Amino acid sequence: MGSSNEATLGAVSTVAIPDYLRNTYWWAYLHPRGVRLFERRWLVNLILFGNYNRLCDEVIDQVGEDAIGPTLQIACVYGDLTQRLARCHQQRGQLEVVDVAPIQLANLRRKLKPDEAVQLYLHDSTQLGFPDNHYNRTLLFFLLHEQPWQERLKTLQEAVRVTRPGGQLIIIDYHQPRRWSPLRYLLLPLLRKLEPFANDLWQHDIVDWLPAGLSMHNIEKQTFFAGLYQKVVITLPNQ
Repeated sequence: MGSSNEATLGAVSTVAIPDYLRNTYWWAYLHPRGVRLFERRWLVNLILFGNYNRLCDEVIDQVGEDAIGPTLQIACVYGDLTQRLARCHQQRGQLEVVDVAPIQLANLRRKLKPDEAVQLYLHDSTQLGFPDNHYNRTLLFFLLHEQPWQERLKTLQEAVRVTRPGGQLIIIDYHQPRRWSPLRYLLLPLLRKLEPFANDLWQHDIVDWLPAGLSMHNIEKQTFFAGLYQKVVITLPNQ
């Protein structure tokens, strides 16, 4: 399936950078030097204690090597995850990526080949602006821990809204390590400093942030690396 990877930016002035991103994460996602620094797969892998490839593999396994129908990735990702997803959608699928930061979309566009089946959109994750029940699957890869709880709730509400009945939400993010893991005690001070909203994901299960009334019978959860990371797959009930 051929597609352009040109970003659909719309009216840029109507999409404001959220306060939490501008005030807390400007150095990692908004500043050109930060983007150049973190757009190194080896560095991302180092930050994730060597687990980047493994976690990306979990996404690819869930999506499938020959994905059918549209997939939405909410927020750009450093490294090559999106390029790998694009290859999974070349034949029978369509991959769309949304981000609130033009610099992130521009960075992703540079990484994509002209013939890769990806559409890029400038939208806030809390107001996606896409139709209800549109996507076969929606991916959130290390986004929720960076959002205050109000934005996290809205992001998950929007992710559920745009995913079709029977479709899946795929979430990869931090998780509270097991009690015996030294990471539990070494990382907490660092996360409090650099990731001030991540503690919520240590203290609560992701299901606590899901819209009320969503069936809890269709949720699968796995943890990795002594519990530091989690993969949650939510299959939406058929209507």
